[in-house]
Amino acid sequence: MTSSKNVESRGHSKIISGRWNPHHNCQQVATAMDTAIKGYDLRTMSQVYQVESAHSQLVRDLDFNPNKQYYLATCGDDCRVKFWDTRNLVQPLKVLSEHSHWVWSVRFNHFHDQLVLTSSSDSRVVLNSVVSLSSEPYGHLLNSDDDEEDNDNEKREGGDEDSLKEEAQEQPKDGVIATYEEHEDSVYAVDWSSADPWTFASLSYDGRLVINHVPRTEKYKILL
Repeated sequence: MTSSKNVESRGHSKIISGRWNPHHNCQQVATAMDTAIKGYDLRTMSQVYQVESAHSQLVRDLDFNPNKQYYLATCGDDCRVKFWDTRNLVQPLKVLSEHSHWVWSVRFNHFHDQLVLTSSSDSRVVLNSVVSLSSEPYGHLLNSDDDEEDNDNEKREGGDEDSLKEEAQEQPKDGVIATYEEHEDSVYAVDWSSADPWTFASLSYDGRLVINHVPRTEKYKILL
């Protein structure tokens, strides 16, 4: 152990979750404690921000936007997912209410941060588009490697790449991209692949691990 800090709390609250901030030279960490969010600077071991009632019930998880400073997502037992700017925590930037039970996990895509995954005790995984808060609202060009891979896949699947590109002409917007219901129990964790930006995994209480992909139409909307 290199250093430690006692966290002040009311009653017998416990730290439920914590995440390193990938920005600021990884010198900050955020914690979820009961209904509150608290951020600490490890250089001074002091608290730098807090939201006392970030959720009306227990905060289960949090995650930093890897590509955009100050942006933080939280989720909890109030069935909500909230997005915050740590510079101004008076109110959340956006609130999602796509789940019907506790939300256990929230994760930003490491490459395309408009893609946000959530998992819940309602046995569902939801893939959301939060392009209004992302670092790349207009997408970028499809590279040659992706072109070659997609062409090969289209030939195997017997699909029509041109039709997919036509569907992708519509600019991405906020909303639910897809809902995945392969699990039969509470989905405790969800996370993106560190190698493939379009692949993610989810894990449920019954021990089922499911691998899924971002829909191809949404992929083209982002890349084209």
